[in-house]
Amino acid sequence: MNITISTDKNLLDVDCIHQFLTHSYWARGRTKKEVALSIEHSLNFGMYLDQEQIGYARVVTDFILFGYLLDVFIIEEHRGKGYAKMLIRHILQYKTVNNVQKWMLNTKDAQGLYKKFGFVPYENPTSTMMQKTSKPPII
Repeated sequence: MNITISTDKNLLDVDCIHQFLTHSYWARGRTKKEVALSIEHSLNFGMYLDQEQIGYARVVTDFILFGYLLDVFIIEEHRGKGYAKMLIRHILQYKTVNNVQKWMLNTKDAQGLYKKFGFVPYENPTSTMMQKTSKPPII
């Protein structure tokens, strides 16, 4: 079995990514068009087992100060084999983002995984953190 991780958008299985995301708690109902647009405007990491996509993550970044890690997943039948750790390690060491000063992510169920890579909860998120949430128009 051969595991590879690639940033080549042409290798991504958009159907696979959309199928997983649209059933996840964080992207439920995301359309295929929205998935394709998010891929177009992100640094993408596809994980492949013998050329079959088994995982995915993307980063929104300015490549210097800020990186937001999102849409991270491993297909269910391939979980528990260390692939998520391999994917996160690869992303954080990737040449164009390995010096990003501040990383953020949002997860309800994988804090243990991310803590292994130095992610910690906000100490006092109400003091400086702000957000604006709205559903973007579908293009």
